[in-house]
Amino acid sequence: MLRLSHRWLALVIVALTALTGCAASSQQDQVRQANLAREQFKQYPQTQPFFDNAYGYAVFPSVGKGGFWVGGAYGKGVVYRQGSPVSAAELKQVSVGLTFGGQAFSEIVFFKDKTAYHRFMQGQVELGAQASATALTEGASAQTGTSGTSASASNRQSKAYYVNGLTVFTHAKGGLMVEAALAGQQFSPANW
Repeated sequence: MLRLSHRWLALVIVALTALTGCAASSQQDQVRQANLAREQFKQYPQTQPFFDNAYGYAVFPSVGKGGFWVGGAYGKGVVYRQGSPVSAAELKQVSVGLTFGGQAFSEIVFFKDKTAYHRFMQGQVELGAQASATALTEGASAQTGTSGTSASASNRQSKAYYVNGLTVFTHAKGGLMVEAALAGQQFSPANW
């Protein structure tokens, strides 16, 4: 028993050391990953009007989502204003209902104006079950919420517009998810 507790202690020390070591480069790495995802989103003509006119946006380069009846999603991102990174951000989602599988996707949330941007930065943006994100890759989708974004997509065209000052686009990275669930995304600014 003593040997097992020493192993756990060693594992915890290694994990904490790794986390502490990563913290210094975390901001640079997070911005680098967000910039790469942002460039990927810029390749789609559907996003150009939003990049040209939005007050700001939040880029989540990799959101992992999975579940078995109860699911969740999590991603770290970067908030931009006038094209420059200003803050880190977190995306959290909980799903309750028919949820099986896992997937990874990138997500970008555009803020139409200063009001929408400030709501996001104050942690007052929560997307409920009925709105959806515009999927930029065939067969991809991400469900979001009642006070959030509404959009539609197909493999040839997609149409997006602001709802409550926000619009969301996703880009599938991989995985397979079957979901018929009440799900909501919550966003909050985060420290680097």
